[in-house]
Amino acid sequence: MSSPFAGRTIQVVRDLSVDEQVYLYDQTRLLKASLRDGDRRIVERFRIDRPEIGVYLLFLEDSTRTKESFRNAAKFHRVKLNDFAVAGSSFSKKESITDTIKMLVGYSDQSIFVLRTRLEGTCRWLEHSVGVYTGKQGLPSASFINGGDGRHEHPTQEFLDEFSFLEQLSWDRSHIHLALVGDLFHGRTVHSKVDGLQVFHEVEVDLVAPQEISMPDHYVQRMHECGYAVRTFSGIAEYLAQKRVAPIWYFTRLQLERMGDQLLDKADRLRESVTFRKSFLASIDEHTRFYHPLPRHQITPTIPSFLDDTPLNAWELQSMNGYYTRMVEIAMVAGHLGDEFEGTVRREPDYPDDFVHEVEALRRSKPDYKVGIKPVQNGIVIDHIGRDSSPREIWDQIDKIRRILGLDRISSHGVYTGGEGSHKGMISLPDLIELAEHEIKMLGASAPGCTLNIVKDGRVVRKYRMGMPPRVYNLPGITCKNEDCISHPSHHEPVTPEFLRAALDRYTCKYCERPHAFGEIW
Repeated sequence: MSSPFAGRTIQVVRDLSVDEQVYLYDQTRLLKASLRDGDRRIVERFRIDRPEIGVYLLFLEDSTRTKESFRNAAKFHRVKLNDFAVAGSSFSKKESITDTIKMLVGYSDQSIFVLRTRLEGTCRWLEHSVGVYTGKQGLPSASFINGGDGRHEHPTQEFLDEFSFLEQLSWDRSHIHLALVGDLFHGRTVHSKVDGLQVFHEVEVDLVAPQEISMPDHYVQRMHECGYAVRTFSGIAEYLAQKRVAPIWYFTRLQLERMGDQLLDKADRLRESVTFRKSFLASIDEHTRFYHPLPRHQITPTIPSFLDDTPLNAWELQSMNGYYTRMVEIAMVAGHLGDEFEGTVRREPDYPDDFVHEVEALRRSKPDYKVGIKPVQNGIVIDHIGRDSSPREIWDQIDKIRRILGLDRISSHGVYTGGEGSHKGMISLPDLIELAEHEIKMLGASAPGCTLNIVKDGRVVRKYRMGMPPRVYNLPGITCKNEDCISHPSHHEPVTPEFLRAALDRYTCKYCERPHAFGEIW
């Protein structure tokens, strides 16, 4: 297959480049119009019609619209549809999702898995682990489509949302002004908009939510990094008190099932601040449209039912668009669409291991030892450990270095005062002649900013300075602090934690994308 989409995984919106997302919307627009007009010739071009392809629906959380739209999209394609019955499966016997997918992937010539789970980053992990497995077994690569993972992302909802916005804007991608209203903290659909809105050249986003359920800071920061104009408001009343009101509103429900007891006690007040009231109608322009990923709460909806028969109602057509976009998504990852695609393909980022730098060694007779440090005639000295940190933090880092490198040998170490009242740590290891290349990288990953001195005959003959590594992985003791992440040890999946550098001292989990300061990953 020559399609650039064949075998791809869609864990997050960024798994499709902007050009690829636009291709998805263009193809969906054509398919939807052809179905409406009854143009069977064009419709049949979209249909896969290959029963040897298996589409598996694994919904470990309840769903109506996402699951049913994917089910009907698969039926349209005349592929083998497998609605995996979780309740009667070995999940009840504590089987890992990794083992389950490895079993299922051998039942079809090509497999596409659509998953919904509370474990964030599941599709990214399966993309890797099952990819290794299929490679060893000589099987085709499987595709994984994220139907919503915890409060992380919901990319296929985002694609149908952006398609709906484009319909409303007559396919004009030059500008969008959007209000996000409701539970922005727990709502994965609004988190996906950080990347999905990049299909527009200019973006204005108004965040309307009380502080307790406001958009997480790292998503707001990413919006700014994307060049969006961002404003915040504590509720609808405050938002309508100013004049620049967005023509497109996107509501989310309060996700009470994800809230702790402290927030549940405030639920009535929080809901009132983001629920539309009849008194607000006078402040709304007649061309404004309301959207919602659905479902609405039966008793206390943020978009009340009195709005159903008004021109504001765009959420019903939006919901229907999920069927069309998901037909195209399945066709893309199956390799049935995309041969003619000419845009920029999403590329995997490169993470070069260039954080260890050899520098000129000072030609002095001996290293600058501290009181209590054993002089080294031949061996190594690790210096500047945790510089400018507190003594307790430096001691922790010394212990971490010794544990990771297995330095259970004769040595001396300590915490000392550096220049201008700062502190630093030092480890002196006589008779340890050198560290292997992979050990030097392990040292750099565990103690960026330190220096490694190789001492021979009382002189420093080689010196290395450690920078911040682009990736931290394959090291003991690192753990994502998000308990809902697929890599968290409490879930007993065979996941190797991995962190990617996002800023100078900020790392994100490869799977759930939760940001961590460097020291938090240990």
